[in-house]
Amino acid sequence: MQVNTESTSLTGAAGRPGGALPGGPPGQRSAAPSDVEKAAALRRMKLLALSLLVVMAVIFIVAFALQKQYPGFEYVRAAAEGGMVGALADWFAVTALFKYPMGIKIPHTAIIPRRKDQIGASLGEFVETNFLSEQVVQEKLASADIARKAGAWLSSPGGPDRVAKEGAAVIRGAFKVLNDDDVQAVIESMVRKHLLTPPWGPPVGRLAERIFDDGHHHALVDLMVDRTVDWVRDNQETVNRLVTDRSPTWVPSFVDGLVGDKVYVEILKFTRAVQSDPQHQVRLSIDKYLKELAQDLQHDPVMIARAEGIKAQVLGDPEVRELASRTWDTIKTALLTAVDDPHSELTVKFKAAVHDFGTRLLVDPELAGKVNAWIGDAAGYLVKTYRSDIAGVITDTVARWDAEETSQKIELQVGRDLQFIRINGTVVGALAGLAIFTLATLLFG
Repeated sequence: MQVNTESTSLTGAAGRPGGALPGGPPGQRSAAPSDVEKAAALRRMKLLALSLLVVMAVIFIVAFALQKQYPGFEYVRAAAEGGMVGALADWFAVTALFKYPMGIKIPHTAIIPRRKDQIGASLGEFVETNFLSEQVVQEKLASADIARKAGAWLSSPGGPDRVAKEGAAVIRGAFKVLNDDDVQAVIESMVRKHLLTPPWGPPVGRLAERIFDDGHHHALVDLMVDRTVDWVRDNQETVNRLVTDRSPTWVPSFVDGLVGDKVYVEILKFTRAVQSDPQHQVRLSIDKYLKELAQDLQHDPVMIARAEGIKAQVLGDPEVRELASRTWDTIKTALLTAVDDPHSELTVKFKAAVHDFGTRLLVDPELAGKVNAWIGDAAGYLVKTYRSDIAGVITDTVARWDAEETSQKIELQVGRDLQFIRINGTVVGALAGLAIFTLATLLFG
């Protein structure tokens, strides 16, 4: 903010009339009431200091004119004279900090405008050395007990709602920023890397071997046998028709019927035998075949190649791209729908998890201690690694400031107190002048 301390005009730092805050709501002013009050107070203090100088000058003139007629006025003149000297000297000292006195380029004046960059560098170095210390930051964070404060807020009625609301905003923003084609390309590359590139045969064979060894496939075999028995039982006509269709034309039809009935009865008897006997030869043959298949998938190059061929047929390039597209669309739609609905299962469970975590931070000292330690370690690492960059913000910011603007910024903050130096200089100078004149009179008068 550029402040003209000699007038009531206030101008924004980047030339914005009224000093609108960057990113703030329209109409909000960077010149907060406190800054306006500081500028007004500075003007009053300057006027007061100048008034004392004028008063001392008037007293000096009057006392100088009357001192021969009234010798006692010599002491008044000496006090007024010392007061003027003190006021002028301190005015020069204070003014020399911010500008050239009366515009005259006297050496070692206008210190702040001329040495702005050195002041910024020194300030940045001071902050880096004394504030951006790993130990200082960690001790401050440890005394703050951030974990318990965060736990109290997260377990409060409005905490989980606020976290869910901000999380939903982050998710919506992320989906707006992310490019669908790029995400689908990433998913496709992951599918190719983790699903298509590795051979299917050996891992499928190892998985199948464990399943067959544990007998988990028996339930599937039982289901297939049961369904076979049911089909044979309910389809006698189909069996008879199959026999009739395949018999020679010269065979009488009643013979076909007898043969068909016999075949049907034998098939039904056979399937029921397989169904009722867990150690039936058919079941044992199925077990043997499946276990050999699991071994072949792991060790037989021909079978492994056949598995790779099946993989290529099932998941070719078009299928992989379609899979990636459907996966991303499903995830995106599901998340957006869930975060937009405050009563969705995802939102409700997320809020419950946030509330439970906050409660645990309050009641579990060990967890709170770990969280505090993590925060301290993270902050310490950041400070240790980036302390120079953080402090460099101060140096770079001051370096970008205009010299006159920098002087005005600093004068606005400390100028009122500096005017007390002029007032004190006037008073002390008057007392010193009186004391010196009195002492000289006593010694040499």
